[in-house]
Amino acid sequence: MILEGIVTTVNADGTANISPMGPLVDERITQFVLRPYTTSRTYQNLKRTRQGVLHVTDDVEMLAHAAVHRLDPPPKLAKAKKVAGFVLAEACRWYEFQVRSLDDHSERTTIACQVVAHGRIRDFFGFNRAKHAVVEASILVTRIEFLPPEQIVDEFRRLAVLIDKTAGPQERRAFQFLEQYVGETLHARQTEGGDAGR
Repeated sequence: MILEGIVTTVNADGTANISPMGPLVDERITQFVLRPYTTSRTYQNLKRTRQGVLHVTDDVEMLAHAAVHRLDPPPKLAKAKKVAGFVLAEACRWYEFQVRSLDDHSERTTIACQVVAHGRIRDFFGFNRAKHAVVEASILVTRIEFLPPEQIVDEFRRLAVLIDKTAGPQERRAFQFLEQYVGETLHARQTEGGDAGR
């Protein structure tokens, strides 16, 4: 099954790259497959270092900000135990991994990973419909460059109903942040298109 999580990898300058990822996992999460695009920083880092950390979290606000690389302030990090990497200090569970194989013959890569250490920081609070809506919205914004604007706007309208009905403060902040990002990005795209036509 696909598990929505967050993967940390190490950039060339030693800093942490934090990105949402949906790996294909087994039930025990002893191994999994990542499928990042070749243009992503996660792919570039994994090809270079061949190690990272997968996190399970119910913090959808962090997930939303990580989706557009706007983590300000950055989350607290701890050093990983068995790989050169970073653990999100406020995640629920973490899985340090090493890359077993990497196939980048197509734009979307296939990276098989082996878990070498894991741990638990806190209980998983759980997901309500609003948290699921933020997860879906976060996935949408990562595809904003190739999805039709109308589809994105329609999907956000549908997800907004779930936010209105079931969200707490964290989910409302996260969804509002993503709505603002989408509005700014689509507006900038329209402006650029208009300028190009002049």
